[in-house]
Amino acid sequence: MLTQKQIDKLKKNIADIKRSLAAEKRKFGCYDDGRGLRYLPPGLFIQLSDYSGGMTYLKWFNKNFPDDIGFPIFLFEWTIILFKCGKIKEAESMALQTYYSNTYLFDKYLNHPIVPLDKYESSNWETPLLASRLPYNCDDEELKDFTAWLAGFTASERFIEFKQKHTEVNTKLKNETDEETRHYLVMQNMHFRESI
Repeated sequence: MLTQKQIDKLKKNIADIKRSLAAEKRKFGCYDDGRGLRYLPPGLFIQLSDYSGGMTYLKWFNKNFPDDIGFPIFLFEWTIILFKCGKIKEAESMALQTYYSNTYLFDKYLNHPIVPLDKYESSNWETPLLASRLPYNCDDEELKDFTAWLAGFTASERFIEFKQKHTEVNTKLKNETDEETRHYLVMQNMHFRESI
């Protein structure tokens, strides 16, 4: 349970981030957020249990950064907020986006053993090390309903099929040396993501 002082501090942090982003827009005519401030508010809204505020922020984010694919923990937070706002179909799609960006986060969250997969990992965002930095876990009382939903979703036919296809393509990609075949696999992987 947060104290009033902690609540006020979190709200101030959100307001400061919004103010900083607005100043960038005024100064440059666009957002020049090299510091990545835009990724911080969802976690702050989750700490506040203000999911509707988080949803409002994410709508703003989507409008102002439509091509920004985010990063794994941000996508995970987006999934939590969608779920908590009752947007289950959207939460499922965002969970797939999250898994696509880091195959280890859900295991970390659900306290399952993290077993590195023998697959191509296109960035350091996909590694087990990043998953170890996930600031949420299934023991959080506020997230019990989300935990039950996520455990069920990751056991669903849709998720298992997605996981198998993703792993299959990236396993082939890791070991493929032929440039034309690699290009085909990269394109297949991109189309796979776009189909989410």
